[in-house]
Amino acid sequence: MSNNTKKITKALIAAIAAITILFAVSSCSAPEKIDTANVTSVIDVRTPEEFAAGHLTGALNIDIEGADFSGAVSSLDKAGNYVLYCRSGRRAGIALETMKSLGFSNVENAGGLDEAASATGLQIIQ
Repeated sequence: MSNNTKKITKALIAAIAAITILFAVSSCSAPEKIDTANVTSVIDVRTPEEFAAGHLTGALNIDIEGADFSGAVSSLDKAGNYVLYCRSGRRAGIALETMKSLGFSNVENAGGLDEAASATGLQIIQ
């Protein structure tokens, strides 16, 4: 490998590392505040066991990995405003996409339980 190729390779590795760090930092930023006055329902998409261990006040538990998530959310008002959360935000993201594919348009992923509590101002209860 020539010196020029080594320099380019090192520069690319440094750029990729910098982008990775920037992405990690930006994805850990505090969630924006969510005005719950206009929220139809806050939905915890974790398992019933996770929900029982601690959830937001007033949250519904509809397990995204349960037998019939689509059927359960289909009974909700598609024009309503929904806030979703889980442990890390990953399952809430999947639930958000599922709900959008079913015709829901006002759905927000609040991330994990602690992030959702911070964003909504709702307490975590057990």
